[in-house]
Amino acid sequence: MYIQSGELVIISKGNFHFRFNGKFLKSLRFCIILLLLLVSIIPCFASYNGIIKAYESRAVSVRTAEIQNQCTILSNQLNSYNYLTDMSSEVINASLTQLTNIYNGRVMIIDKNLQVVKDTYSLDEGKTIISEDVVRCMQGKSTNYYDKRNRYIAVTSPIMEGETGRIAGVMLASVSTDSIVDNINILKTKGGMIVGIVIILMLVISFFIADRIVKPLKKITESIEDVSEGYDDEVLHVNTFTETRLLSEAFNKMLGRLKQLDKSREEFVSNVSHELKTPLTSMKVLADSLLAQDNVPIELYQEFMGDIAKEIDRENDIITDLLSLVKMDKTAKDLNIKTVNINELLELILKRLKPIAEMKNVEVVLESFRPVSAEIDEVKLTLAFSNLVENAIKYNHKDGWVHVSLNADHKYFYVKVADSGIGIPEEDQANIFERFYRVDKSHSREMGGTGLGLAIARNAVIVHRGSIKVYSSEGEGTTFTVRIPLTYVA
Repeated sequence: MYIQSGELVIISKGNFHFRFNGKFLKSLRFCIILLLLLVSIIPCFASYNGIIKAYESRAVSVRTAEIQNQCTILSNQLNSYNYLTDMSSEVINASLTQLTNIYNGRVMIIDKNLQVVKDTYSLDEGKTIISEDVVRCMQGKSTNYYDKRNRYIAVTSPIMEGETGRIAGVMLASVSTDSIVDNINILKTKGGMIVGIVIILMLVISFFIADRIVKPLKKITESIEDVSEGYDDEVLHVNTFTETRLLSEAFNKMLGRLKQLDKSREEFVSNVSHELKTPLTSMKVLADSLLAQDNVPIELYQEFMGDIAKEIDRENDIITDLLSLVKMDKTAKDLNIKTVNINELLELILKRLKPIAEMKNVEVVLESFRPVSAEIDEVKLTLAFSNLVENAIKYNHKDGWVHVSLNADHKYFYVKVADSGIGIPEEDQANIFERFYRVDKSHSREMGGTGLGLAIARNAVIVHRGSIKVYSSEGEGTTFTVRIPLTYVA
């Protein structure tokens, strides 16, 4: 055993050793060991003390009953031999001496005047004794008393007078309990040895059980560390306990989501790089074409400049969506919460998007079931609802329809955006709210999408403590349902 760097190390003759430090004392292993030791040791000590006390109580009661019985027998003999008036009876004196020797005690015979007429120790003969037990016995009540400190039992028994039935005296017997104390000490020694053996066994068992319980957690920790080091292809399978199995499943689920997010981000970098580069490439081609020609007609200049303006607008849309997504990542303390009329908010959004709908001849209808006012960040939710409605219009069939409905109860308001569009494949529905995820990349690019609109909408709803769900059938249409609290709680 030695102390190194503030920690206690205990080493045995073999390679097995324990290392105790502050980290160990805070570990689950130590808590399990301590709990098992407490669960086993406390009942052991309780049983140990209970057995000792039960034995002591039983031994004292048995010894008291024996002495009480012997005193009663001797009292009857004293009455028969009229011992209080004639103490020369050798039979009685022998019986008193025998009782004293057998039980290692002392017997005194006391008359009705509380005077000691016989003392087997020959110390107090002729003296007057004043004792509560003696007085009570004179009144006809036999008594017994156990003095644990001085280790003796005192028993009184009345001596009757002839045929009259009156009490003529008292026999007071004091018996040593040294034999009981010796037996208790032996019992304590053997019981202590048993408790010590139990403690040692439970210490070994508790270390084994703690190691058995902690081992799966150690394996999980090592797997997580491997993931941190970059070995993210490992799938965790620790089925030792139900809890470790659930923890493994949760870890694998988290790992799968992290992989999906990494994949989405890699795809995003590729897509955004392409999206940002494409307008720049187009503008450069148009500009180089103009510069390479001489005496270009004004009409061609106007046409090329119009195309360049469209590419600039496209670049601006991508950058705007990226900035919106960054703003949505800010914490809830950045929200500008105020009471807003949701009916008017939706009417304004549909009014702004009406020109886009008219281009595809898509019918847009707002259905309000009741007036609704809520505490929201108007800018963020306007962007969210605008993205949902705009997507419903863009990814719709010609001559299709978009129905927007508003309803509320005592706690939430509900916005439903349904369309008759192309729908979303079932396998993609779980990922459509992921950042930078697009169901049909080529089709989205044709529509001018960046794959950020639904992520922006979802973030705006989440920061308001709300929820958004999607229901869609491919080729039949899509419905988004948004639920947001009427009163914002930070």
